[in-house]
Amino acid sequence: MAVVCKSSNEIEKMRKSGRILRQVLNAVKAVVAPGVSTMDLERVAEKKIRDLGAKPAFKGYYDYPCVLCTSVNEQIVHGIPSEKRVLKSGDIVSIDCGVVLDGFYSDAAITVPVGDVAPEVEKLLKVTEDSLKQAIEQMVIGNTVGDIGATVQKLVEKNGFSVVRDFVGHGIGTRLHEDPQVPNYGTNGYGTKLKEGMVLAIEPMVNVGKPGARVLDDKWTAVTEDGSFSAHFEHCIAITKDGPVVLTAE
Repeated sequence: MAVVCKSSNEIEKMRKSGRILRQVLNAVKAVVAPGVSTMDLERVAEKKIRDLGAKPAFKGYYDYPCVLCTSVNEQIVHGIPSEKRVLKSGDIVSIDCGVVLDGFYSDAAITVPVGDVAPEVEKLLKVTEDSLKQAIEQMVIGNTVGDIGATVQKLVEKNGFSVVRDFVGHGIGTRLHEDPQVPNYGTNGYGTKLKEGMVLAIEPMVNVGKPGARVLDDKWTAVTEDGSFSAHFEHCIAITKDGPVVLTAE
């Protein structure tokens, strides 16, 4: 699949999709608390998506059963919401969601602390989110995918954490996943050159311990091999002549 560059009109449509997605994530974040199940979060998200006139991007995608991925603690990504998974103080939950509006996709994720979390976990969340912010700064015409990944990797490893290798960011547009793939590690100057009109979903996934991952028997939920906590933040960003534009921001 070739890299698809979007027109300014198409980017504006993606911005509208992204704004709806941000409202969904904000609604879900607002109900995260001890005693809440991940299925409770799912219900909030699905209602909000429908109320705002969009469609869920994940539900039915390769038969995935829900509109959210809710990954708790050592779960890296693709955790399936469940009535049985009840959040408790000290947990973290990564909330990943996508919506479709007028044929254009948006995809974003946040990791939310539940009650009081350990100082190391607070640091994990900050470093992961900061790595996304620094990666976005690299998204200018003429830079490369390698510049994005190298920036994430450098900050994460400087702080004693590790970058997940098994899952990567991606292009996005009229499909949820488009070229190019965007690893959260790499070498400056290598990989696909960034061009005006490219839209990428950048999503650092960072582990407290080692980078290894494995997928559980449900065929979806990915967890850290060593059982350490993992955080995940994601935005969709358009590359324009005036610099990067975050389409999933407030």
